[in-house]
Amino acid sequence: MPVWDDLVGQEKVSEQLAAAARDADALVTAVAADTPLPEASKMTHAWLFTGPPGSGRSTAARAFAAALQCVSPDRALGGVPGCGFCDGCHTSLVGTHADVQIVRTDLLSIGVKETRDLVRRAQMSPANGRWQVIVLEDADRLTEGAGNVLLKAVEEPAPRTVWLLCAPSIEDVLPTIRSRCRLLTLRTPPVDAVADILVRRDGIEPDVAAAAARATQGHIGRARRLATDPNARARRAAVLKLPLRVDDIGGCLKAAQELIDTAAEDAKQLAEEVDVKETEDLKAALGAAQGGRMPRGTAGVMKELEDRQKRRRTRTQRDSLDLALIDLTGFYRDVLALQLGSRVAIANAEAEDTLERLARGSSPEATLRRIDAIAACREALDRNVAPLLAVEAMTMALRAG
Repeated sequence: MPVWDDLVGQEKVSEQLAAAARDADALVTAVAADTPLPEASKMTHAWLFTGPPGSGRSTAARAFAAALQCVSPDRALGGVPGCGFCDGCHTSLVGTHADVQIVRTDLLSIGVKETRDLVRRAQMSPANGRWQVIVLEDADRLTEGAGNVLLKAVEEPAPRTVWLLCAPSIEDVLPTIRSRCRLLTLRTPPVDAVADILVRRDGIEPDVAAAAARATQGHIGRARRLATDPNARARRAAVLKLPLRVDDIGGCLKAAQELIDTAAEDAKQLAEEVDVKETEDLKAALGAAQGGRMPRGTAGVMKELEDRQKRRRTRTQRDSLDLALIDLTGFYRDVLALQLGSRVAIANAEAEDTLERLARGSSPEATLRRIDAIAACREALDRNVAPLLAVEAMTMALRAG
């Protein structure tokens, strides 16, 4: 199965990447054989993948990385790099290839120190692959200082190094960096295509897959989680009941507190799965006796790990809260569609009675103000406003309409 099959609903992007992979393969082959280089190559040293959440930015970058490292013998017979079966493709996709560095962060930002480490790696020649590939899945989280460090590496790349940056939009990346990258813009996959991939790849029942794809409006990762995780479905159902609970001030404040508490509980559950293992592994690496005290001089290292885990919990809580706000936006979008008599498919078909009730009880103008209030809450959270204050302001605005 070619690596491009993982790009759901991105046919144009797949064609562009496949063409670049062919030229990259020809370039490496020409250098190895000391023959003239191909002209007008579609390959370049830096790429920027943009698109809305769920469009598959990191999936496209990983697929391209695999195609660049493809060692299938079919290439010599005119086959397209990216077979999906050879050792180069397989190890690149699962993240174990020695010359493919996949960088993602569970923190709020990527700092200068981490970026300098990447730049140093980028200067190295491939160990056993065809290219040295750096996949930066959260390029939008680079601090300004980290972006300036990265700029130098993108301006003067090593001969066989490729940077693959992923961000929601070009505005999330420094202008000086994006001007040196080839831009690929992904679109939100069609709902039918997402449902089909859930059935084929994950073995999910067609009706469940269709409902999850429709509810998440084409977000592949969220659709898969919604279809496979009962807790995710329960949390989403609770969020969709919020519009009926903001009839008075007390209801607004209570709903806001419960939304925050749910996000905090999500973060706590995820942290418990990771933090304990991280802590025990670090203690073992530092030579702590089983159940005994830590060796002298290791307190600073343990404190650094605790700080990192705290920052990760903060981001996880914000991500969980943002996901709830996205679901709430989709709910009011359905209300607006009913009010305007739109033929757009309803995403939250399971809550159709509630949608119709709210549609009859308010105006399209009020619904648009409520959608704006949710967007303002998300923006406030991005500016590090206290989550409870931001959500309380939103619920009060939802009540006012």
